[in-house]
Amino acid sequence: MIEYNLDMKGMRCPIPVIKAKNIIKKMKSGESFELISDDMGVKEDIPSLLRTMGCTYDLKEEGKDMVFLIQKE
Repeated sequence: MIEYNLDMKGMRCPIPVIKAKNIIKKMKSGESFELISDDMGVKEDIPSLLRTMGCTYDLKEEGKDMVFLIQKE
């Protein structure tokens, strides 16, 4: 079950990273959220953030969109 959804299409880094960080801070262990972005910068920036915040993720690329399914450990 996805508790949060963040559609960041059209937004450039660092905005998606900042928004994701704010959501992760509110999440409880075991909760998840979906982040969608079309900025290629998130492909490196989001995984770096998630490693530091104790989260796991799956990444799917759908055309030019990247869809991260993020779970807080």
